[in-house]
Amino acid sequence: MKGNEEVMEILEAFDLTQSYEAAARLAGCDAKTVARYVAARDCGNTPFIPAARDRTVDPYVDKIEEWVDHSNGDIRADVCHRKLRALGYTGSERTTRRAVASAKAAYVRGHRRVYRPWVVEPGLWFQWDWGTGPVIRGRATQLWCAWLAWSRFRVIIPTWDKTLPTVVACLDETLRAFQGVPTYGLTDNEKTVTTERVCGIAVRHPTLSPRRATTVSQSTPVTRPIPSPRAARRRRCASPRPTSCRRLRICSTYTSRSASSRARAKRRWTASMRANTARPGVCPMT
Repeated sequence: MKGNEEVMEILEAFDLTQSYEAAARLAGCDAKTVARYVAARDCGNTPFIPAARDRTVDPYVDKIEEWVDHSNGDIRADVCHRKLRALGYTGSERTTRRAVASAKAAYVRGHRRVYRPWVVEPGLWFQWDWGTGPVIRGRATQLWCAWLAWSRFRVIIPTWDKTLPTVVACLDETLRAFQGVPTYGLTDNEKTVTTERVCGIAVRHPTLSPRRATTVSQSTPVTRPIPSPRAARRRRCASPRPTSCRRLRICSTYTSRSASSRARAKRRWTASMRANTARPGVCPMT
């Protein structure tokens, strides 16, 4: 079997001399070899690929492919060889291994996972994820990053942490910035969103269930946390009231106030945040 470079040298020698004997002397091979490669090129075939020859396993190839398909490509070559010997196969085990390897390769090519492009439409999907923010006064921050899949409209909110009240407040601000609610929201598998999986189905956090709807230019459902007994005890014991509760109260009352009232509430909240920067909080920063 000649290599690709040797075949090219043989064809080049024939194109130069137009003689099988002369090309054979230049290339250092037999004249019949030159004639075979030249005939293959003239017929439109690729001279670099050797011609397939009959094998002793050819009558049993269909059976090998059937075994590979039924076993999802997990059957071993030695098992196939024992079964073929029972069917009257007289070839060697090496030939069987080559045939099984070829059948498995064909099976993998035919059952490869197909990746389809994600085609979005307006108002259908929005996504959110978290990023690492700068360190402020020795304290790490997080960046809430949300965007619409169709228009690439982005909303970025700096936060102190990624707790559930922070997620709820960021969702509230994001949907108000969108001025609407997309049909689906896509995020990673965080415990603030998905608590567990049952039979492969994600179980959403019960606190993120819709409770009521408000109006931000259109009908927009706003998620509000369901208070638990433990959270109620924390709120009663906390003094002064946590900044996260203030933030949620301000967000939930935005639509029932005028523009000037909302601006005053936001300024009061910003002032309280700046006054309590050293104290841990769970609300978005402005």
